Order: sequence, then structure tokens, then C-alpha cells
Amino acid sequence: MTLTVPSPREIIQPAIEGKTDTMVLNMGPHHPSTHGVLRLVVELDGETVVNVAPDIGYLHTGIEKTMESKTYQKAVVLTDRTDYLAPLSNNLSYVLAVEKLLAVEIPQRAQIARVLLTELTRIGSHLVWLGSHALDLAAMSVFLYAFREREQVLDIFEQVSGARMMTSYFRIGGLAYDLPADFSATVAQFLAVMPGRADEYESLLTGNPLWQERTVGVGVINANDAIAFGLTGPGLRATGVSWDLRKTMPYTGYETYTFDVPIAQNGDIFDRYRVRMAEIRQSVRIAQQALERLKDTEPGTHVTSDRKIAPPPKAEITESMESLIHHFKLWTEGFKPPRGDAYAAVESPRGELGTYVVSDGGPKPYRVHFRAPSFVNLQSLPHMAKGRLVADLVALIASLDPVLGDVDR
Repeated sequence: MTLTVPSPREIIQPAIEGKTDTMVLNMGPHHPSTHGVLRLVVELDGETVVNVAPDIGYLHTGIEKTMESKTYQKAVVLTDRTDYLAPLSNNLSYVLAVEKLLAVEIPQRAQIARVLLTELTRIGSHLVWLGSHALDLAAMSVFLYAFREREQVLDIFEQVSGARMMTSYFRIGGLAYDLPADFSATVAQFLAVMPGRADEYESLLTGNPLWQERTVGVGVINANDAIAFGLTGPGLRATGVSWDLRKTMPYTGYETYTFDVPIAQNGDIFDRYRVRMAEIRQSVRIAQQALERLKDTEPGTHVTSDRKIAPPPKAEITESMESLIHHFKLWTEGFKPPRGDAYAAVESPRGELGTYVVSDGGPKPYRVHFRAPSFVNLQSLPHMAKGRLVADLVALIASLDPVLGDVDR
């Protein structure tokens, strides 16, 4: 069987010409269950989906192009706005690519903090997925419970960066600021309660016959087709493929942490739910290890000491003319990586998030391109939806967990 993704025109044109007895309807781009401005052109035979074509581009911001006009460090703020539910994962992918170009070493404290905060990002993102997914299928309570814990995650982000969502906290060379004094205690308190909260969510959903009826055996995709479509993240792991970049292509020291890669076998909506719930628990496990390691690092070592890449601390500026010059040149001109290109990928909550950066030797990137998991994962939707009821489309979209800022860049 040839795996293809239909275009909206292929569905609409036969209907216009009267060559089909089926009905063609628009779902979106403002339907409340499409998780963003996503339009689906749906061909229906009664209530059965014959074909469906995602029509994207309604949220296009030109972020990748805009980054070409910013210095490397200033472009970090734009990465927050692609997958806006996992901004720190976006930050990390971009800064890792630029750090490859620069061949700069990152202090251990910054490495540990990056692991800890991206795992908190994964938990926060999965909580939004869980709450909205449950709400789409009429389970109101889970939405309220999930957002209760997400508020705690956002409070931690605000504590370290001053912003709850668009943190821009990871910088080329390390972190924007050192971790605050009460950071460890706040995170430890959250990690202590989170496993019990996950148990609470599952007690409401996993054995619920209504939840099972809407998810078990719905939207099935096998491992071979998932790989052919480029599916990554929980959607791929739900088919039995143990592919997680934190294990298979480790970065930021993940190879030194102990954790499992949750997988399932059936490749349906229910298994995608089970995988993400297990990932929340594994993220807690990783974050606890990172929090313990922070105790052995020295405060203030949160950024590289290379003054040609990271601005010197303000205390140095008042005493050193050289530091003042470095600070001035970094913020007016930026640093200049050598000519070349680099690619760095991380395991975001939605799958493989990669950043490709090209340098022409100047202070601004010549080209930036994201391998966005939401964009790639979305092409598997028509394959999963064919033969299902139109009501299942809502559950299917939610199970893929797309973020449209990650699709339209």
C-alpha cells in the first residue's frame, strides 16, 4: 500500500464537479477541538470519514525567516513562540545547534538545569494535552485537575525567568540567570506530589468505560506505517518502537540519567494516552535525579566563562574595561561563529524537534530551519482517520497533540 497525504484540492475538486456522492465539509479553522487554527477538509459518507486533508498555514508567522535578521542570542526569544507549550525544549534545540557551531563547553550546573527544566516542560505540556484531550471527550474534571498541576510548573518557570510561558531562559553558553535560592525547595515540593496526581488522573480515565469506548481500537497505526510517515514521540512509541532521542542520541548528559522509555503495542488513541501518562512519571524520575545533582554544583557557574560568547557579569563591568567592551560588542554586534552548519535534535513532548542552523561567518544566522514534530506528525492523521466516524476526528487530533505554532513557522 502506498502511503500518501491527500491535498485539500484532491478532495474538494471532485465534489465541485459532481463526480462523487459523498459530502465534503470544513472542520475548522476555528473549531474549538482542533487545538489551534487547523482546517480539516473532510469527505464523509454519512458519518464515516472517507478522506481527510489537513490544510495548514493560518498561523504562519515567518519565525524562521525573522531569525535571519536577529543576532544569534537575540533569536532565542523567537524559538519560544513555535511550540508555545514547550518553549524550553525549543530553546534547547536551538542553543545546542549554535553551541555546536561555536564548539563551546557548557558548565555542569547549566547542563543539569537544562535537563531538569525540560523535563518539567514535558510534564507541563503533557498536562495541557491530558486536560484538553479529556475535555474534547466530555471529561471536565480531568481538565481542572491537570491545569492545577500545570500552574505549579508555570510558577517554577516564572521563578527562574520572570515569565510563565515565553521564558527564553536557555541562552547560548548556558542560562540567562542563575537559579534562585528557593528553586530546589519549590521543585522538590512539586515532584513529591506529582506521582500521586498522575494516579488521580488515571483513576478517572484508564478504567472508565466511556473513555475506553472512545479510545481503544480507534485511530490505529502500525509501526511500519508510523515510521513511513515520520511519526515520532509518543505516537511512535505507542506502536511498539522504542525511539527516544534521550536514549538513542543522548544530549545534555541524558546518558548519565536512569529512566525508562515507555512503549505500548496497539498504536491506538488509548495507547498514546498510556505512553504519555508513563512519560510524566519518568520525567518526575529524571527531574529528581537532576535536582539531587544540583547540590554538587557551585552557584554562579550557570554560563560559559568565554566572554566572547556570554556577557560578563555586571560586577566585572564596573571593574574591567575589557569586560565592558565585551558586553557592549555582544549586545550591539553579537558573536560570529565560523562558517558552517549544525543540526541538533531533542526529544520534545511531541517528538523529534531539530534545529538546523547555517552560518556564513556573520553575527546573524544565514538560515534557521526547524524539524517540527507537530508538522510531521500531522500527516499521519488521514491514514488514522479513514473509515472512522467523524466524531472520532476530535479524539484523533487530540491524541496527536499538535501545536499549530509548531506547524506554521
